[in-house]
Amino acid sequence: MSPESLLALLQFSDGLFPAGAYAHSFGLETYVQSGAVSNADQAESVIRAQLQGSAAYSDAVAVVVAQRATEADDLTGCLDLDAILEAMKPVAELREASRQLGHQTLRIARLLIDGPIISEFGRVSDANGTPCHHSVVFGIVAGTHGWSPIDAAMAYLYSSSTAMVGAALRLVPLGQSDGQLIIRKMAPLIASIANEIVGLGMDDLSSFAPALEIAGMRHARLEGRLFRS
Repeated sequence: MSPESLLALLQFSDGLFPAGAYAHSFGLETYVQSGAVSNADQAESVIRAQLQGSAAYSDAVAVVVAQRATEADDLTGCLDLDAILEAMKPVAELREASRQLGHQTLRIARLLIDGPIISEFGRVSDANGTPCHHSVVFGIVAGTHGWSPIDAAMAYLYSSSTAMVGAALRLVPLGQSDGQLIIRKMAPLIASIANEIVGLGMDDLSSFAPALEIAGMRHARLEGRLFRS
C-alpha cells in the first residue's frame, strides 16, 4: 500500500471522519436504559455480538464485494449490492442510520476522490435511485484507492467497533482507558472476521442478530434518547 493509500484508509476509518456515526448507538442505548448494560464487560459483549452477528457477514462482506466491483468498474454490481442490503435491514432506525452514514461518506468522498464509480454512484444516489448504504460506499472508496479486501474489511470493522465504544463512553459511562481496552480486545476478532470473509461474495451475505434488532426497534419508544438509533 502506498503512503497516500494508507493515509486515505486512516482518514476514512478515523473517528473524526464526518460520517455521523457519533449520533448512533446501534441499539446500545436501549440496553443501557434497560439496565442490561452497566459496565465495560457488558458493553464489550454487545459490541462483540454486533460485529459477529450483524457486521461480519452483511456489511463487512458488502465492503469486500463493493471493493471488487469498483476495481472492475462494475457500477451495476454496486447498485445491486446496495439494494440487497436495503432488504436485509429490517429495523427502520438501523436501516436509516446505514443510509445516513453512507450519504455523508459519499458526500465527502466525492470532494476528495475523482473516480468513475464514485461519480456514477453519486449521480444515481442524487436521483434517489439507490439507498446508499455505508458499507457499499466504504467499499467503493476502498476499490478506488486500491486497498486490499482484507485491509478494507478490517478498517470497516474497526470503525464500526470504535463508533459503538464511543457511544458506550457516553452512555454507561466508561473511562477512556476502559474504551481503549475494549478496542484492543476487539482486534483479534476483527482480524479473524476479515480473514474469513475476504473471499466471500454477494451470495454469502447474511445477518443474524435478533436481540440487537429488537433493541433497535425498542429504541424508538424510549422516553429520552441521546442517540438516533
